Amino acid sequence: MKRQNSVSRFAAHALLTTLLTITSTIAMAKSSLLYIATQNPDAMGITVAEFDPATGALSAPKMSIETRDPAHFALSNDGKHLYMCNTGTPGGVSAFAVEKNGALRFLNYRESRGRGPSYVSVDGSGKYVLDANYGGGFVEVYSLAKDGSLDQQTAFVQHIGSSVNVRQSKPYAHWFRTDPSNKFGLVADLGMDQVVIYKFDAKTGKLTPNDPPFTKVAGGMGPRHLAFHPNGKWVYGIAEIANEVMAFRWDGAKGTLTQFQSVKTLADGFKDPSTAAEIAVRADGKFLYASNRGEDSIVVYAIDATTGELTLKQRTPSRGRVPRYFTFDPTNQWFIVSNQEGGNLAVFAVDAKTGELTPKGETVPLPKPMAVVFLK
Repeated sequence: MKRQNSVSRFAAHALLTTLLTITSTIAMAKSSLLYIATQNPDAMGITVAEFDPATGALSAPKMSIETRDPAHFALSNDGKHLYMCNTGTPGGVSAFAVEKNGALRFLNYRESRGRGPSYVSVDGSGKYVLDANYGGGFVEVYSLAKDGSLDQQTAFVQHIGSSVNVRQSKPYAHWFRTDPSNKFGLVADLGMDQVVIYKFDAKTGKLTPNDPPFTKVAGGMGPRHLAFHPNGKWVYGIAEIANEVMAFRWDGAKGTLTQFQSVKTLADGFKDPSTAAEIAVRADGKFLYASNRGEDSIVVYAIDATTGELTLKQRTPSRGRVPRYFTFDPTNQWFIVSNQEGGNLAVFAVDAKTGELTPKGETVPLPKPMAVVFLK
């Protein structure tokens, strides 16, 4: 009888393990929702598509909500709200609630003082939205109300300066996020060839200049976007004008950057006009990705685990024209690119060992796709 009970317990345990495995597999294979902004003049707004991580299939995007001149957007830390840059003249920032089914509900809008907000992010506390205004050359911070709407402007700083390229006659604030500690705010200013660094007060939403207040890069680089490595020690920046990736050491105690490397994003011999656009580090910290608009390529670099230095691994066509934004799916097994002028979304499989990309399926049509982000 004891043996029979033991066998029964073993069988029950095996059955439970099998059921848990099946449940886990089903959960992993569950489809994800992808938001894509589109500046299609006939249907402008935020679209949504379903993505199947088991096959890499992306459905045709459907309009979720109309909004004027959508560019970049970001989800709140809990995934319950979405914040949008409305570029144009005048520009502004919009707030949306994310419903349980993924539908978007408009909350409110704050008009900017200048043309062309280019990047929004949410700080580490989830209480503030940070906005980099490209056209106006300034940064601003908004507090968030309990319902997730944009509340008070807690900071506004006008940048002043220029650099050597014809495109750098004035400031162009292009990217604005807090560091992993949420104590500093970093701004990539394309027009000044600077990464401007502020002390960020998460209690008040105020910005004050750090000491030193910026890191200067070589003239004519045009810093566009930055990406922190998961270890918090390295920061990588994409130089739009020079078509290079810059690597920095980050001192999280002092809020300072020290550059240690710069690598080209374009192939040797490529002479046609091209501007670098997006940059991201994969979640495991082993690989970095960048896009080129003109060469219309995605470049993959391996990251040395000890030094943070970059080594070219792959250069592959983006499967369309002007790859402006890209993102990884929640499993980090897939990579989705929005080809702005190619009018499509392209899916790539990610090799976990080499970091390299392989095209998957047919591209998905969408006129003038912009930012892409997966619902958390």
